Amino acid sequence: MTEKYIASTSKWRIFKDRTAGGIMFSLTLLSIVLVILIGLGLYLKSIPILEEKSLWELLATGRWKPLKGEFGFLPFIMGTLWVTVIAILWTLPVSLLTAIFLTENAKSYVKKFVYPALDILAGLPSVVYGVWGMLVIVPFISDKLAPHFVEYSTGYTTLAGGIVLGIMILPLLISLFVEIFSSVPKELREASLSLGATQWQTTKRVVLRRTAPGILAAVILSISRALGETIAVLMVCGNIAKIPDSLFDGCYPLPALLANNYGEMLSLPLYESALMLAALILFVVVFLFNIISRIILYRIEKTFQ
Repeated sequence: MTEKYIASTSKWRIFKDRTAGGIMFSLTLLSIVLVILIGLGLYLKSIPILEEKSLWELLATGRWKPLKGEFGFLPFIMGTLWVTVIAILWTLPVSLLTAIFLTENAKSYVKKFVYPALDILAGLPSVVYGVWGMLVIVPFISDKLAPHFVEYSTGYTTLAGGIVLGIMILPLLISLFVEIFSSVPKELREASLSLGATQWQTTKRVVLRRTAPGILAAVILSISRALGETIAVLMVCGNIAKIPDSLFDGCYPLPALLANNYGEMLSLPLYESALMLAALILFVVVFLFNIISRIILYRIEKTFQ
């Protein structure tokens, strides 16, 4: 009787394990299928514009006149790159040094104030950042900063978009860096200090060196988020369909193009197809960027093993 009960219980456990494994595998496979379906759906919607014009013509030209059948995506691609690069360039050192201070030097009472503030910033809707950018950043650039460099600027510029976008991703970067630095064992820091290294030398040669792959992963995650931000950037970048020549020119990122125009004049099939192609371009850029970043991460991880 006991042996039959044990055998029955064992079979039931094996069945539950296999069922749970099958469900988890199915959910994992579903996430992959969803990515493929999204890309396929965007591609199918983009076929009409691709049949009318070559992909090179669409990507390499800068004229955007939908009513005349001219769809050049170069200004929107360059606007996206400009805003994203500006945001990462100034947020990376700020967030990195802030995270180092919080994990290596800050007192406990400082952390009690800073961490909740970061959570609040991370939870604010993007439209709040956009309104704040319009009320603070745009007038500052127009009245205080731009006159030193150009004759006139409205303030709705590539620089404004980069600043607002950087502030949006700053809490994410700091939180990720803090978590990464906190994962370094305390013993490694103590061993470095016991050998005569200063606090900064320990941070630079032990903490930063050991967490380099994690830092790169955090930056990649932030860039991926920055590429898709829409409302806040749309409100301060000027929405001018031209390639920026300087930080004080307006720009028109791809997400802003979709948010501004989808729903308008969609009775024109070619126009709708062009917007779907814009979404496909953004999808492919983010997808390829993440694939390349995973390759880089894999090689870095092998180096530090």
